[in-house]
Amino acid sequence: MRKPRWIAASSMSLALALTIAGCGGGSSDDSGAAANADGALSIFGTEPENPLIPGTTTEAGGSKVIKAMWTGLTSYDPVTSESKNAMAESIDTDDSKVYKIKIKQGWKFHDGTEVKAKNYVDAWNFTAYSPNGQQAASFFEQVEGYQDVNTADPDGPDGPQQAPEPAAKTMSGLKVIDDYNFEVTLAEPFSVFQEKFGYNPFFPLPDSFFTDQAAFEKNPIGNGPFKFVSRQPNTNIVLVRNDDYTGPDKPKFKDLTIRMFEGAEAGYAAVNSNELDFLDTVPPSSLAGAAYQSDFPDRNGSTPYMGNQTLAFPLYQPQYQNVDLRKAISLAINRQEISEKIFEGTRLPADGWVNPAVPGYVKGQCGDLCEYNPERAKEFLAKSGFTGAITLSTNADGGHKEWMTAVCNSVKNALGIECTYEPIPTFGETRQKISNQQMNAISRAGWIADYPSIENFLNPLYRSNASSNDSTYSNPAFDALLARADAAPSVDEADKLYQEAERMLAVDMPVIPLWNQTAQYVWSERLGNVRMGSDRELDLSTVTVNG
Repeated sequence: MRKPRWIAASSMSLALALTIAGCGGGSSDDSGAAANADGALSIFGTEPENPLIPGTTTEAGGSKVIKAMWTGLTSYDPVTSESKNAMAESIDTDDSKVYKIKIKQGWKFHDGTEVKAKNYVDAWNFTAYSPNGQQAASFFEQVEGYQDVNTADPDGPDGPQQAPEPAAKTMSGLKVIDDYNFEVTLAEPFSVFQEKFGYNPFFPLPDSFFTDQAAFEKNPIGNGPFKFVSRQPNTNIVLVRNDDYTGPDKPKFKDLTIRMFEGAEAGYAAVNSNELDFLDTVPPSSLAGAAYQSDFPDRNGSTPYMGNQTLAFPLYQPQYQNVDLRKAISLAINRQEISEKIFEGTRLPADGWVNPAVPGYVKGQCGDLCEYNPERAKEFLAKSGFTGAITLSTNADGGHKEWMTAVCNSVKNALGIECTYEPIPTFGETRQKISNQQMNAISRAGWIADYPSIENFLNPLYRSNASSNDSTYSNPAFDALLARADAAPSVDEADKLYQEAERMLAVDMPVIPLWNQTAQYVWSERLGNVRMGSDRELDLSTVTVNG
């Protein structure tokens, strides 16, 4: 397969990227069978980390389900990633500080109750209120009054202490005007804020959630195109089409099952035998020699998306607190060779922490620290004084064994120290260890844009105490620069400050950039009109089940 060239330009839209790549990976309905509106479709997934509540679901396994069950104020075009109104009738602001939002009337939750403005406001307040322990709370930090509802755990002589009770339970910046209108006031102007509205934490919650959260967790209720049916942990999650759905992206089939496997290899075999309908991650063993294209000659695709792959250091572990060791490991990874030998050239070595298809990207932010250089790597290792072994780890059910092993071998050969790969059985278990700060190894990390902005690759991942800051990286100067960018009066001015902040990551190297992503995927004989979106998910609004 030809290497995608979409990453060559610094300001390329994803739609143009798909065109240039020449392998956008769609499918016309060429099976010869008529589409079955009552058909059933099964897709590959991983076990969600948490209960299916939008405000605490920020990882891929759970997001796959949340996106199918909910519709937000806005949604993102599957090809261009452009944000467009969904449940919102209108979103108006004159100063990027006060947002006036009107929602469409008659939109229903799956329990039959109408979605009203208070369902958004109540959900946002619940997510932001720190005693509720929602992972995505920090996405509301720009809202006026956030500091009154969200308090961090203070450090004491014996480590982190219990956070003090917040001064308030609701943010002063959220105001319900009437059943279909609400107003959001931010502490400072934030020009990117509206881009977030299509992301999980901004979805509404029904009144029943607040009266019986335990019941909701057993039977989650959304407002989107699919309704919850059942869940068997580590086996499957079953959804069914919501025939009362009024959004424009109505599914063309009835039943949707997200199935969990031991790994992508097992999922690949299941698609090959038509026991699984869609696999979004072709395992490296089937990328070799473009075997997946031979195995599925008319049923495969390759699509660039706004995602990257990284290695994250658990900075709460003493052995990884030495920045020279972190730089040594980065310099010891032969990204180009691994991309060519393991991924058949379908990954492009990263030159920074932001994907090239994302607005605000600047080339070369990592400098030469992301280039393979064994000599410099050894110099940094000697400077660090580190003499032990290192361990890499990630979930075994995600198809990562080959490349993680290759990274380990590259580090071992370049630095002359022991490196081992120790997988964790499932994605859910891996996320639990990471979230509970129990990782002793350098772990695989990756990011798929929640919304198309450079800000999304920085604030949630590297700001102190941010929702997805798994490394626990903290740099006050970096935080201050992000705050200035957040408050910039325009997106262009904000992007320049975000770019400056990204360059600071090269000084601290809390996370090692590896490569930018394209997704290779395959599907069964039963499907037609297959298309993967820029969020690396099957477009459930276009796919059909045939026969």
